[in-house]
Amino acid sequence: MDFTAEGRRLAAADEQGVPWRRWGPYLSDRQWGTVREDYSRTGDAWSYFTHDQARSRAYRWGEDGIAGISDDQQHLCLSLALWNHADPILKERFFGLTNAEGNHGEDVKEYYFHLDSTPTHSYMRMLYKYPQTAYPYEDLVVTNRGRSRTELEYELLDTGVFAGNRYFDVEVEYAKADPEDMVAVITVTNRGPADAPLDVLASVWFRNTWSWAPTPGGKMPALADGGRGKILISHPRLGQWVLWVDADAECLFTENETNAARLFGGQNRTPYVKDGIDLCVVHGRADAVNPARTGTKAAARHRLMVPAGGSQTVRWRLRPAGAAPPPGGELGTGAGALVARRRAEADEFYQGITPPGVDAEGAMIMRRALAGMLWSKQFYYFDLDRWLQEHEAHPLRDPKRVDVRNRHWFHMQNGNILSMPDCWEYPWYAAWTWLSTACP
Repeated sequence: MDFTAEGRRLAAADEQGVPWRRWGPYLSDRQWGTVREDYSRTGDAWSYFTHDQARSRAYRWGEDGIAGISDDQQHLCLSLALWNHADPILKERFFGLTNAEGNHGEDVKEYYFHLDSTPTHSYMRMLYKYPQTAYPYEDLVVTNRGRSRTELEYELLDTGVFAGNRYFDVEVEYAKADPEDMVAVITVTNRGPADAPLDVLASVWFRNTWSWAPTPGGKMPALADGGRGKILISHPRLGQWVLWVDADAECLFTENETNAARLFGGQNRTPYVKDGIDLCVVHGRADAVNPARTGTKAAARHRLMVPAGGSQTVRWRLRPAGAAPPPGGELGTGAGALVARRRAEADEFYQGITPPGVDAEGAMIMRRALAGMLWSKQFYYFDLDRWLQEHEAHPLRDPKRVDVRNRHWFHMQNGNILSMPDCWEYPWYAAWTWLSTACP
C-alpha cells in the first residue's frame, strides 16, 4: 500500500508522527440531545436540549455541523450552512426526530451521502440534497407523532418538498495540501426547472470552553476580519490561522454564546450570541452581528443565484497564518489542481486495496462503505468525573443525587476520535458501542 501517495501519508503518520489525521470530519452530524449535554433533573436529554434550541444554545462537550471538519480536540470547527430564502431558520445541522416524536423511535430526516474519503482525510467528498422550499420541520414531527408503531414512517420525501426536482445537490470536497492546509470546494447544482437563490455560508467557530474552564494564560480565542476574503483565527492552543474565502463573500461575526434571552427569558452575557448569524441572514437583523467584526463564531456568506440545471462553485481554504502563498494563490488555480490531484490519488489508493476479481460495482460499494466509516468519526470528549461532580452525583464526593446515569463510571475520561457505527447516533456506551474504535 505504501507505493501509493496515500499509503506514504499513512506510513508518515504512523511511523513518523506526521499529523495527517489532526484535521478530519470530527464534527458529529448532530450533537443535540446527547447524554453529555444533559444537565436536567430528570435525565430526559431529548427534552432538555432540543433541536430548536441548538441554533441558540452553546454546546459544551462537542459540536455538530453539515459536512464539517475540526481539529482532533475540536477547538476550531468549520462547516457548511445553507439558506434557500424559504426556510424559517438557517440550515446549520441535520434534523431528525427524537424517540418521543418518531413512531419508530429516533430517526434522521435528511438525505446526505458520504461518497469518498481516504484514511488520512487527504481527500473527502459528500453530497447533501437541500430542498428549495421551506423545510417541513413541524409537518415531520406532527405527522410521525400521530402514526402508530405498525404504520410506515413519514419521510422527508413524503412531504412533497422534492416535487418537480426543486432541490439543490450540494457537493462538498476537501483536499489537504499538507497536514495543516485544507481546501474545500462546494459545488451547488440546481436540479429544478427554474433559477433559484441559495446562500452558502462557511461557518467557523470555537467550541465554547472558556465559559466553564480557564483558558491558557487567560487568553480568549478570537476571530477577526482580515480584509476581503479573509477571516483571521487566533487560539491559545492552535495558534494563528486564516480562513480564506471568495473575495465577494460577506463576513459576519458573533459569539458562540447561549442566547439565554430567547431560550429562558434570561439576560445575555453579550448582545452577540450563537444564533446571531441566523438572525442576520434569515430574519434581516443586522444588529444581531458584531459591527466590530470580531467574535468566536463567524460565517462567510456567498449569495448565489443558481440557474436551472446549472451549477455554481465556492471555495474556502484553512491554513496557518504566515504560511507561504501556494502556487496560484490560496483560492486560485492551485486550489483546483490540488483537489483534482488528491481525487486521483484516492482513486489510486482504492484501486490498490480492492481485492482482485471484484467488479466495478462491487468496488464502488466497498469504497462507499469505507467512506461512510471514515466520515463517521467523531470527537468524543467526556470527563465523567467532572460531569458527575456538576450533577452532585459523584459517588466519592458526598453525592446528593443517586438517580444520575453513569454514576459508577466516574473513572472514565475520554477525549478520543471514535469511529461510530451509525453517524446519526452518538456514542453513549451501550453494548454495541464497544464495537467502535479509537482512531489516532
